[in-house]
Amino acid sequence: MAHANTSAAGLSETEYEMVKQIIDIGVLEKLSLAECSIYKVPHNLRKVKQEAYTPELISIGPIHLGNEELQPMQEHKKRYFLFFYERLSQFNQQSMIKIYKLYLESKEQQIRKCYAEKFPNISKEKFVETILLDAVFIMELLLRNSSWKSDTSKHEHEYKQSKSFRWKHSDDYILTQAWLSKSITRDLILLENQIPFFVLMDLYQTVVPNGDKKEDHASFHDLALEYFAFYDTQKSASLETKLGDVGSGNSVSKKKHCDKSMSSNHMFQVPKHFTDLIRFFYLPADLTDLEKSGSSHTFPRTVTKLIDSGVSFEKFPGRRLLDIKFEKKQFLSYFLCLGCLPSFSCLNNFKARLMIPQLKVDHTTECVLRNLIALEQCQYQEQPYICNYVSLVDSLIHTQVDVDLLVEKEVIVHEMGSDKEVAMLVNGLCKHVVVNSTCYYDTINKLNNHYQNIWNRTMTTLWLVYFRDAWRASSTLVGIAFLVYTAFNFVRLAKILFY
Repeated sequence: MAHANTSAAGLSETEYEMVKQIIDIGVLEKLSLAECSIYKVPHNLRKVKQEAYTPELISIGPIHLGNEELQPMQEHKKRYFLFFYERLSQFNQQSMIKIYKLYLESKEQQIRKCYAEKFPNISKEKFVETILLDAVFIMELLLRNSSWKSDTSKHEHEYKQSKSFRWKHSDDYILTQAWLSKSITRDLILLENQIPFFVLMDLYQTVVPNGDKKEDHASFHDLALEYFAFYDTQKSASLETKLGDVGSGNSVSKKKHCDKSMSSNHMFQVPKHFTDLIRFFYLPADLTDLEKSGSSHTFPRTVTKLIDSGVSFEKFPGRRLLDIKFEKKQFLSYFLCLGCLPSFSCLNNFKARLMIPQLKVDHTTECVLRNLIALEQCQYQEQPYICNYVSLVDSLIHTQVDVDLLVEKEVIVHEMGSDKEVAMLVNGLCKHVVVNSTCYYDTINKLNNHYQNIWNRTMTTLWLVYFRDAWRASSTLVGIAFLVYTAFNFVRLAKILFY
């Protein structure tokens, strides 16, 4: 027994005995970080805002199993399990649920390895039952949500699952209570509230009847994308821009084609769980620029200071949240005041433009970003893209004045009480977050170099004094014309007098 323990720890039997004389080690297990994907949030992050990482209504997986405050939802899980079983009975597939349970039993150790924390107090039978109940609940929830959205007469439609059983959408407590549905969706993206994605994929592929699978839901991945579409704000915005009215049949077909193309994109590879899926929503399709990283100790100036140096903040429509670009023409940008003239898009080449995808801030934004940050701190130490993004925004925003300027440019839209609340939210996200590099290193350097150029600040001052708005610009141009005309007449008069 001792030899088995020592091999797991990487010690020889003699070394193990020598160490054991000093301290009672007990059983050592090899911890394979490569297999872990579901973690407890590190204590230093959790203590900053514990409620952002804690489920409010429902527990998924073993981490919060047994939490008394979450027990009421266990009854809803069991009811959804019954609905799923009735769904199978319509196609005479009741035995499939037993086969799936055997599958979970065979994968029990593999599923356990997905959790960084071990659960020695949870027996194999209890562990498998927990994963089975949670997986079936999630599957039934997503299937019902999809049916609810696609049903044009959802309040009248009766959902038939067997001859003796009828379930009306209007009687579904979870779907009809908006606050409850939104809270459950919020709980399903928490890092500590996850089960492995491959467990759900197998349930969808092998157990869910083909009659319940839509044409555009070839895999569970597509079903999950539809359910969490609320958090994919950039995709929704780009679809609205490109497709126009999605109510028409032609637009719907285009939307389906777009969804499939996005699903087949390399960034939409099989995620490890729902938190990982949400992270994919914010990464740009082309990760080439993000992979170029540098020192994380370089920070840009604030929005106020950058605007004073002539940087123009612009909304970057149809782009993923992390796709931030800084553009300026090296020679033309010396005449920044010309780029600030209104209603002349051809003068954009004279601008120094920081293009940022729109950030929509509501009361769930902090929870989402904090869990994504916690995931990267545990899983993606070499690719902390979300951490880099939050750090960049935190550096740009110091006061509510900075937020107000970004709101004015529609770079930020929010449902908070005031701009000050947004500033406080952003400034608190990076506390205790540790990163060694930033993918925005080049962008930050370009911004700082632009700010440090005295000519840029001079030209910006010129614009603020003489070209700030249309009336001031027109008055300035008239004044220049009058000055030129006066000088011309003076020269002409001087020639007449002297020659």
